[in-house]
Amino acid sequence: MKRIFFLFALAVYTSAAFAGTRQETYATDIVLTNELKIARTAEVVEIPYSRVATRIGAIKNGAFRVVNRRGEEVPHQLVYKGQSTPQALLVQVSIPASGSLQLAIVPGTPKAVVAKTFGRYVPERADDFAWENDKVAFRMYGKALEAKPSENANGMDVWAKRTSALVINKWYKLGNYHKDNGEGLDYYHVGYTLGAGNIAPMNADTIVYPKNYRNYKILDSGALRISFELSYDNWNVGGTPVTVVKRFTLDAGSQMNKVEAQFSYDGNKALPVAVGIIRRAEPGTILLNEKEGIMGYWEPQHGDDGTIGAGCIFTTPVKQMGTDKVHLLTVSSTTSSAPFVYYNGAAWNKAGAVTNDQQWFTYLQEYAAKIKSPVRTDVK
Repeated sequence: MKRIFFLFALAVYTSAAFAGTRQETYATDIVLTNELKIARTAEVVEIPYSRVATRIGAIKNGAFRVVNRRGEEVPHQLVYKGQSTPQALLVQVSIPASGSLQLAIVPGTPKAVVAKTFGRYVPERADDFAWENDKVAFRMYGKALEAKPSENANGMDVWAKRTSALVINKWYKLGNYHKDNGEGLDYYHVGYTLGAGNIAPMNADTIVYPKNYRNYKILDSGALRISFELSYDNWNVGGTPVTVVKRFTLDAGSQMNKVEAQFSYDGNKALPVAVGIIRRAEPGTILLNEKEGIMGYWEPQHGDDGTIGAGCIFTTPVKQMGTDKVHLLTVSSTTSSAPFVYYNGAAWNKAGAVTNDQQWFTYLQEYAAKIKSPVRTDVK
């Protein structure tokens, strides 16, 4: 009898929330619509904070929960994007193909969300900056590594992991992350290349690398998103001093980073830039789709370590895609102080989610479609 009463009470509470009555709920309906014929699974959706600010602000004590129509709590995070006030509300949801999902904001203390993203500066390992989510991990190299010429590298590194747990702190502490300890390892070779999708200017047909990053700034670090900036000292590109700030955003459940590279220099002349993925000596499988802006690579198997797929997706038209002895390369251009936006990422076959080249290329193609057709957010 008590259970029946509890379920009845929960139903009334949830119904009131979605009906928008103000029985101390101050509810608001959020309708998320997936217009693609592709299911979106455990995807992080961003809702501009301005659309929900009034309702959240009206809730006593400021504590709120996000729930679905069954009254089940949905993981959420407020993001600030480096500002002093919230800029967006993130929710992690699954929406069927050509389907929709209805949510409500209700008062109450939210459950603790298991952290699925993390990133930090790593002074104990030559100024690395490393970040991860529940799928994959990455790192970029800092100034201190330049003092070790035999170890120095420039591009983006990938850590192959097969656990949803966050491993960066654990692996650095163990100090043997080049050996598979059951959770994965770092066997991806970067060297003095662009690695798994880094970006640099070009002078004629030559990539002009900067030195490693000099400063970092964490913009958001939460359960569903890690976002940060790396800044670089100026360097000479064909006689022009150039600086760059790169903003990386990685969401829970995604194999891909969003990258916003802002190059600054005097004048309004276009700056040629290249985004590259290092090639291996043995044959791998390559996808170069200029029309859709997708560059993908499925590496040859690396002994017992397995196979890594790397890829990039571009949001603006590219000039050309191709290969040389070192990279898969996508060449484009940007202008001073205008962010050049693209996505890069990787997957490891031993993680189990993406196990061959066709699955990886399909993932990239579907991800590109989702970028072009984001979840529509309607707040009642």
